[in-house]
Amino acid sequence: MVHEQSSVDKFEKFTWKIENFSHLNMYEVYSEPFFLGGYPWMIYLYPKGDEGVEDFLSIYLAVVKTTNMSEGWSRDVKFKLFVFNQLNANRTITIESSNEFNAREDSWGFEFFITLDELHDPENGFVVKDSCMFGAEVYVCKKEVVSFGNGHSVLWAEFFVSLKTKKVRDMNDIACKNLQIIWEELERFSFDLTWLEPLVQSALGMKRYLEKLKEAEKLRDNLVALELEMQGLKAKMATARDLLEAQDLEEEIDLDAELGFVKP
Repeated sequence: MVHEQSSVDKFEKFTWKIENFSHLNMYEVYSEPFFLGGYPWMIYLYPKGDEGVEDFLSIYLAVVKTTNMSEGWSRDVKFKLFVFNQLNANRTITIESSNEFNAREDSWGFEFFITLDELHDPENGFVVKDSCMFGAEVYVCKKEVVSFGNGHSVLWAEFFVSLKTKKVRDMNDIACKNLQIIWEELERFSFDLTWLEPLVQSALGMKRYLEKLKEAEKLRDNLVALELEMQGLKAKMATARDLLEAQDLEEEIDLDAELGFVKP
């Protein structure tokens, strides 16, 4: 597998090589999941043709579902799918498209990608030593307005209002929790957040700092209380020791008197 990112066109690439291609008995073949543009994807194809287009190879790019996807998720994606020519790179077949991937349409591709006869012709260079190579390039377009679902867009607006009207140190637990949720959502959408990260980390860091400061103050108060309690115990011990010494002295005098010893 080759996984790299182009610095020119911003497309990220994935290459998939299938061995023993002519011996595949499955109706559909799926690649391993791969991450491009911050999301997991997979390629799937019909090596002997899809239903209704039996004479053609059909190939698709599909979203890999994850548990943290919201109900209204969507991605505007530019992508390319490839069948590589292993003898002449200039003859590699590439088809490009731009589509919105969402909960209803989670895969896009091409039914009539290449005829099976052309694909398997040994002189064409697509199947070499019974191996065939496929690929995908993906670029996830960034949206200016994003709906996160579950009320997170409201939290986002409230957060910016709070930053404009409050000091960071005045943010309460709820505001910090909302900020953490929004930040994690934004990171999942692969936005460029380098301009915002210092402010967010400062807010979260300040909250943690203040919490630790309160804990330290509480510990200091407890330490002072323990020191006062220790001083009281020491005073009680000193008093008890004096009483014991006095009692021992009285008992010694009484014993001397009882035995008839009189000190001069």
